[in-house]
Order: sequence, then C-alpha cells, then structure tokens
Amino acid sequence: MSGPRQTSRQGGTSRLLITAGIVSMLGACASGQPSASSSAPSSDTSNPSSPFPGIDWTQAAPTTQGFSQEGIDRAVAYAQQQGSTSGMIVHNGVVVAEWGDVSRRSNLYSARKSFMSALIGIAVERGQIHLDDTLAQLGVDDNEPALSPTEKQATVRMLLEARSGVYHPSVYETAEMQAAKPPRYSHPPGTFWYYNNWDFNTVGAIYAKAAGTDIFQALKTEIANPIGMQDYRPSDGHYVSGGLATRYPAYLIDMSARDLARFALLYLHDGRWRDRQIVPAQWVAESTQSYSDTATGGYGYMWWTSLPANRPRGPKAALLRPTFWADGHLGQYAVVVPSLDLVVVNRIDSRLTSKRMGQLKMEKLVWLTESAQNASGIGPEPAN
Repeated sequence: MSGPRQTSRQGGTSRLLITAGIVSMLGACASGQPSASSSAPSSDTSNPSSPFPGIDWTQAAPTTQGFSQEGIDRAVAYAQQQGSTSGMIVHNGVVVAEWGDVSRRSNLYSARKSFMSALIGIAVERGQIHLDDTLAQLGVDDNEPALSPTEKQATVRMLLEARSGVYHPSVYETAEMQAAKPPRYSHPPGTFWYYNNWDFNTVGAIYAKAAGTDIFQALKTEIANPIGMQDYRPSDGHYVSGGLATRYPAYLIDMSARDLARFALLYLHDGRWRDRQIVPAQWVAESTQSYSDTATGGYGYMWWTSLPANRPRGPKAALLRPTFWADGHLGQYAVVVPSLDLVVVNRIDSRLTSKRMGQLKMEKLVWLTESAQNASGIGPEPAN
C-alpha cells in the first residue's frame, strides 16, 4: 500500500551523550555468537582490476573507466554549485572523481539508518532477531502515553519498513516530520507508510539488546573493520535522548565521504567484500526492494529505492534504472546503481555551508554521472 508523501528528514541540535543504557532499555541482553567480521580486511592489493579498494582507494582518470572528462567535470561542478562539501564517484571500485575533504567526518543524519539496517541483517542471520516478532513479544513499551495493545502488534519488520502505525512522540525529528505525523492510533500496524523516527530509534534499541552490544562499537566490529574504513571510530557515534517523551534515543553517526563510499560499495556487491560475506546477500536484496511508495520512488528496510512498490515514478524522477540509496538530512547520499557498477556519494557538512541538496538534485547529479558514460536509457536532462 502506498503511504503519505512525507519525505522530510530529521533535524535537531541536542547532543546528549548516553554512554550506557541503550542495551538495558528492553531488559537483559541476549547473548550472541562471536562475530566473524571482527578481523581486518584483506590487504591484498596486488590486483589493480579488483573491484575493492585496499588500504586506500585507487584513483583513475574518468576516460579509463569509459567516462568523458568533460561530463564528470560537469557533474562535480553541479554538486559543488548545489552546496556539496565533499563527494566521490566510484566505478568498478575505482575513484573517477572526488571533491572536498573526503576524510572529514560529519553527521550522516538519516543515512545512519541504512547502517542499522545492515546490522539488523547480520543479527537476523545469526538468529538474534526475528523479523516477525511483535513489540508485545519483545516487551517493548514507551513512556506515557504508553503503547496500546494494538500498537504492540507491530513487528520488527514493520519498524524497518516504517509501517508500524506507532505514532508515539519521538526524538530528533524536524518540525515538518512532527507536523505530518498521523494522529495516534489512526492506522493499524502494517497498513500505512510514514517516515517515522520512532520506528527507527526503537529498532536500534531492539538491536542493542539482541546483539548485546553498543551500536557504535558493533558498527566498528561488524562493518567498518572488515571493509577497511579509514576514518570511522566508535567515538564518532553518540545518542540523543528523548527525555520524558520517549525511552528510545536517536543514534547519530559522524562519517567521512570515503568511508560512506566503502559501505555503498559493499552493498553494490551484495554485502560481500573480497572473499567475505559481511552482510547476508539475501538481506541486501530484501532490504533494498520497495515495500511502500514515496514521492519519487519507494522504501525498503531503511533504504530508499528508485522503484515504487505499486505505481509509476513521479514525472520529475530522473533515476530510470533500478537504484537504491542511503539518504540523510541536508544532502547526505550514498547512491548505488548496480547495473552500471556505480556508486555516487554526496556530503553536505552544515558547518561549511548553509545550502542543502534535495532528492531531485541528487538524482540530477546521478543523471549527469550516467550521461558522462553515455549510459543508455537515462532520459532527458532533469531541469532542477
């Protein structure tokens, strides 16, 4: 079923650090199996044609990857004109363009949610989390006004899809998100899509309990280390509390453009990094398909998609081939175009600019990149 056309992102400035407690929010921690992902990534960089970077990224002239230099220059200039403070274009695991300081860490905003989706997928494969468990089965409740028996029938899967129907007060929402939030109890669980921070924050607490670990340390152990992230540290994450409004904090993450590009490349290769499966391939496929319609595409498990669930794309949409992306407030994007072996990362650091890049502008950036390779079927140039 299609949902409302609400696509605004989260905001907020509160920076309350919670060093402990998220694991215990839902009760005693579940024990998990030892991680198979904690060792360092393969350091074999002897094969220059490998689709994975080694300790550092491989750089190449656009023409060596089938792109025109003029076309790539135009794409980069457009991104910078729209306020991009850093970014990368990666083809076949090789960087054909980068701009700004790609090592500078800044707030991912809602792009953090795609990382949580990946952690959930790892926990599901280990049997630590079951997607069809209800909030009632997991003992999930919230501060007054507490969850109703109907709301407690929402499942973990519904939280991932933003279809829980739980419109309890949340934290780290923009004024637009709060204004668009449906009335409490207005939609039964699973019947309506609304981009809901309560869902995303609560699923983070469910993960922390099930895995028995802090979210930011888990990101380091399960993903950052195995794929060789160069800049991320667990201290780059912190929680923002909801105070009396809600028990479940937002889990904010600072990350560099080049580390975000590694994560996108991981998903381009179905969760595999060299000879290791980091995120289950089936989970990558399942989480990046659409279960709901949005203004210009669809929504999966905390990933945005170019393909709607039930209807054609909007007339202004520029992504005409299957594409999925992590998406954050102001213009944080990690875009994956599997058919072109292409990753496009855009970052906007609010400490450096007051500009923002909405989704349609991101789509034009990807269109310009695809046109630089003369990709077929990209349609006319977007006007935005």
